[in-house]
Amino acid sequence: MSTIVQGLRLLVVEDHRDTAELLCSLLEMRGHKVTIAGTVQDALRLAGEDHFDLVVSDVGLPDASGYELMRELLTRMPIRGIAMSGWGRPEDIEKSREAGFSEHLTKPVALQKLEQAIDRVCGATESRSA
Repeated sequence: MSTIVQGLRLLVVEDHRDTAELLCSLLEMRGHKVTIAGTVQDALRLAGEDHFDLVVSDVGLPDASGYELMRELLTRMPIRGIAMSGWGRPEDIEKSREAGFSEHLTKPVALQKLEQAIDRVCGATESRSA
């Protein structure tokens, strides 16, 4: 069904503003607190200023790749991640996993697929809302 895990603090990294705002709205409607970053530099700054349970990141960003972002975040803190990309070949998925992402979703991403990925990545370790 719908998201089981609620109340997560999500860092959404997406350089396409309309896409980022839509994801933010949809995820907030499901009970999550969402912060948006449009670049790797902004994401790293925000991650240094606040705690996030999960990063959901586009792979193709203007200043570096989502792979580089995830690798850098993991040197600074334990954090889980979901990659979103227009590329979905097996080698692309493997590259995401090697960078430290738990899931790789191919764009366009259906909200239900994102919710399921969030449940898989965070469901086992997060407390569930009533």
